[in-house]
Amino acid sequence: MGTAHQRGDATVQIDATVSARINMMRIVLISGIIFVHVPHDPATSPYAGAFSGFDWMRVFLGDSLFRIGVPCLSAISGYLLFHRGFEAFDYRRTLRSKASTILLPFLLWNIAFLALVYLAQTRGIGFGYLPDLVNATPREVMNLSLAIENWPINIPLYFLRDLLVCLILSPVIALAGLRYPLTVLGLMLAYAVLPVPSGIFLKKSILFGFSFGVAMALHRIDIKRMDRFALPVVLSVLAMAVLLSVALYAYGPEFPVWLNMLRAVTAIAGIFGAWALSALLVRTAAGQRLAQLGGLSFWIFCGHYPLLILFWMVWNRLGSHADYPLFYAASPLLALVILFSTHALARRFAPALHAILTGRRMGDRKRPLAERPHPPMKPNGSIAQRR
Repeated sequence: MGTAHQRGDATVQIDATVSARINMMRIVLISGIIFVHVPHDPATSPYAGAFSGFDWMRVFLGDSLFRIGVPCLSAISGYLLFHRGFEAFDYRRTLRSKASTILLPFLLWNIAFLALVYLAQTRGIGFGYLPDLVNATPREVMNLSLAIENWPINIPLYFLRDLLVCLILSPVIALAGLRYPLTVLGLMLAYAVLPVPSGIFLKKSILFGFSFGVAMALHRIDIKRMDRFALPVVLSVLAMAVLLSVALYAYGPEFPVWLNMLRAVTAIAGIFGAWALSALLVRTAAGQRLAQLGGLSFWIFCGHYPLLILFWMVWNRLGSHADYPLFYAASPLLALVILFSTHALARRFAPALHAILTGRRMGDRKRPLAERPHPPMKPNGSIAQRR
């Protein structure tokens, strides 16, 4: 690989097709992530064996296939941050920008949810579904609010937290990746896959995905090079996800070390599978439509978990364990409908609030795709926490 210093160009632009594919894959991956967070209790766990083939499908979707979302969204973020080359990278400007496009939305979405949970629990509602805020220590409240040491109360937002850590470290990651790309990526891969402490990250694959995207950008790798092999790549990654789900279903819910490592490898391989899939979808009318949805993907990402918890609380009062498959199928669809509607309403009637909550991801459809800004995306009673 040559270096960006040798071949970099600060005026490099992302072409319209790549731009469309990035926007499209964001919403596809984030919609899939909803299935990772559908709540259940021990009796309705997919590993309890109560629903046989349906349980395996849940393992396939939630514990295998859609786990690719986090590393792939991380790779997109790293790529977009450095797609203009290292010379054009302004660290201070980047931190100022990300404070409003990532940190502020993280704080607003997470702390608003925490406040709602606290108010509900003071009225005796929600205990057993979410952490006990009424009796929490200041340190526990700090972690649930800011995710300093542990998961935020709105669990999927750990991605934004870890992405901020990547952004803080981005000059070091970029400089190391410029000089020793294969060594750095090899070490990052080992960190993500091997059973080593996660350190300052909550999800280790985020660091690898971000670093991989940075390396692709700085070394000017043609990310459309494998498009002619798109279908075989998609089928290969899909086959990996199927085989992984078979093993997970056989061994779960407690997985041996080797299976957790295989799980991490499959998720990282999903970076290639998702990008190859985008080459196929972008040719369709549906794919082009998805590419124009702008801030909706971020809105879905930040808002889906509180809705799923609310649905689960209502279901436990009105539904039964025997009908859990109906809840599993209906709750993601209902969440998407509500989030699509509230996003449209907020954008129309409260544009200032919408801009803040989406990090100013407006999704202007009147401008050509290649000309739009592309900020990095960020990639339970008795409930199983699915992270």
